[in-house]
Amino acid sequence: MGVIGTVEYLSDLFVKKKKKKQLNTVSLKVRMDCEGCGLKMKNVLSRVKGAKSVEVDWKQQKATVYGYVEPKKVLAAAKATGKKVEMWPYVPYNMIAHPYASGVYDKKAPSNLVRDTNEPGVATLNPVEEQYALMFSDDNPTACSIM
Repeated sequence: MGVIGTVEYLSDLFVKKKKKKQLNTVSLKVRMDCEGCGLKMKNVLSRVKGAKSVEVDWKQQKATVYGYVEPKKVLAAAKATGKKVEMWPYVPYNMIAHPYASGVYDKKAPSNLVRDTNEPGVATLNPVEEQYALMFSDDNPTACSIM
């Protein structure tokens, strides 16, 4: 039993195993003005190696690629079109603890979405502010620690 384990260990060291690619969903915010722009973006993103499906919503300025793709390669392919492109910066409204903290609210955000607070430049609460904000919780009205 010990010899078999040693042989497997040594074979793993010397034989390069092919790295399995992971299924990803990559969403981009793309400046598109019309259906033609959306169609062009869909054609470009469909040619990315590993892309299984591409959805483009030019009204929402969003392109989504699903497949065995790397986000950096999808972003590079989209930028090659000459359009203004960035990773999709929005998350559902209910995913953010304090969506109306200064710097988080974005009037350009699609309905029921707000900017992701993990982005640099977005205001977040420091631990002391968070402690005060959670002191008066609507979920537990008897949790007031002042009384």
